[in-house]
Amino acid sequence: MSQQTVLVIDDERDIRELLTITLGRMDLKVDAVGTVAEARQALSERGYDLCFTDMRLPDGSGQEIVELIAADYDETPVAMITAYGNVDAAVTALKAGAFDFVSKPVDIQMLRRLVRTALKLAEEKRTGVGAGPVATNSGERLIGDSSAMQQVRNTIVKLARNQAPVYIAGESGVGKELVARLIHEQGPRASGPFVPVNCGAIPSELMESEFFGHRKGSFTGAVADKEGLFQAAHGGTLFLDEVAELPLHMQVKLLRAIQEKAVRPIGAREEVAVDVRILSATHKNLAALVDQGQFRQDLFYRINVIELRVPPLRERRGDVPLLAEYVLRQLAAKSGGGTPVRLLPEARQALEDYDFPGNVRELENILERAVAMCDGDRVDASDLMLPQRPPRHAADIGAASPHGHHAPPAYAQAQPSASTPAAQTPSSELPLDDYISNLERTAIMKALEESRYNKTAAARKLGITFRALRYKLKKLGID
Repeated sequence: MSQQTVLVIDDERDIRELLTITLGRMDLKVDAVGTVAEARQALSERGYDLCFTDMRLPDGSGQEIVELIAADYDETPVAMITAYGNVDAAVTALKAGAFDFVSKPVDIQMLRRLVRTALKLAEEKRTGVGAGPVATNSGERLIGDSSAMQQVRNTIVKLARNQAPVYIAGESGVGKELVARLIHEQGPRASGPFVPVNCGAIPSELMESEFFGHRKGSFTGAVADKEGLFQAAHGGTLFLDEVAELPLHMQVKLLRAIQEKAVRPIGAREEVAVDVRILSATHKNLAALVDQGQFRQDLFYRINVIELRVPPLRERRGDVPLLAEYVLRQLAAKSGGGTPVRLLPEARQALEDYDFPGNVRELENILERAVAMCDGDRVDASDLMLPQRPPRHAADIGAASPHGHHAPPAYAQAQPSASTPAAQTPSSELPLDDYISNLERTAIMKALEESRYNKTAAARKLGITFRALRYKLKKLGID
C-alpha cells in the first residue's frame, strides 16, 4: 500500500512544522504550503488523502479551499484550522463541506484521532467498503418507498460521511433516534459507541454529573469516580434527544464542551479531551425557542450546522401498509415466531385514512392492541379501535354545549355508541366496573393521542394530576 499524503495549508511556519512532524510520525507524507495559490497548484498536481487549511491566508481564506475541495476533490476530507473560540468560522466551514475543525493551539492527541477518522473515511469513500451492509440494513429498518423517505435515506448516507453536527427535526414518534443511529452506523465512527440521551429525563441538578462525570468525594453521595455521557461516547456519537429541554445553565456548559472538545468532570482540576460527534433532535420548534430566549442562539447554530427533517406519517400515507406489515412481522417474532396476523382490506384502508398524530410510534401501539384484541389471525377495522373523527360540519356546529362551550375533546369519544366496543351500556354481560374502566381507557387513549403521547399534557387535558394518570395507566395496563 502506498504512503498516504496530507496537504497542510497555513501561513505560520510553526504550525506547518508542528503538523509535518506530528503527521510524519503517523507514517504520512506531508506537503506544506502557505497560500491559496500554492494550495490550488498542489491539489491540481496530485491526489491527497487529507487536507488541513488555516482560516486566514495571505491571498484568500481557508473557506475558498474548503469550497474548492468540496466541488472538485470531494474524496479528500478537509479540516479547518481555526483561531481559539472562533466557532462561527468552524460552523461556516462545516456547512461548506469541511469534515471537521481543529482549534489553535493544536492539541496533538485530538489531531491524531481526527486524522485516523478522516483517513478511514477517505478509504471507505474510495473503496465503498463499510457502506454496503449497513445501507441494506437501513433499508430494512427505515421503512417506506415514498419519495420523502427515499430522500431521507439518501441524506443519511451523505451526512454519515462527515463529522458536522446534525439537527434532526420532526414530530414525536417519527423515528428521530433511528435516523440518528443510521447516521452513526453508516459513518467512520460505526465501530465506536452510540450514546443516546433524553435531555428531558435527567433532573436539572444531576445534569452536569450525567454529562461530564464527577470525581469521588466532589459532592455528597459521590462515592466513586463516575464517567459522564461525553466520555462514554468517546470515539463515537452522542445523540441529544429532546435537546430543547436543556435548562439555560446547562446549555452554556454544553456549548463549551462542544467548542473545546473537552469536558471538566465535577471535582476535577483539569479538562478531559473528548472526541464525539454530536447529533441532536427535538419535536419542538427550536428556532422559535431561540426567538423567545428559551434556547441559546450560539448553541443552536453550533448543533444545527445541518438540519434533517423527518416527515410525519400523514405526509407519506403510501408507506403505512408497508410499515404495518413490518410491525406485524415484528410482533409475531416477539411472541414466538408464528405466522404474522393479517390486515383485512378495510383495516388497511382505515389505517391509510387515519392522520396518526403520534406517527410511527402510534401505529405500533395501535397494531399491538389490535393483535391482542382480534379473533384468529385477521385484523378488521373495528379491532384497530381508531379514534372517531366527527365530520367537520358536525364538529363546528353540533359539538357546542347548550351554554356555547365545546365539550372537552378527551371525553367526546367516551359517550356510548354502537361503533365503540369500549363504550357499551352496562349489562349482565358487562359489569359496571368493567364499563367504567372501558370508559376511562377510551378517554385516556384519546387524550394521549391528541397530546402526542405527552403524559403531562394528557393529564392536563383530562383534568387530573400526572400522578393520578400514571396510576390509571398502570391499573388499566396501558403502556
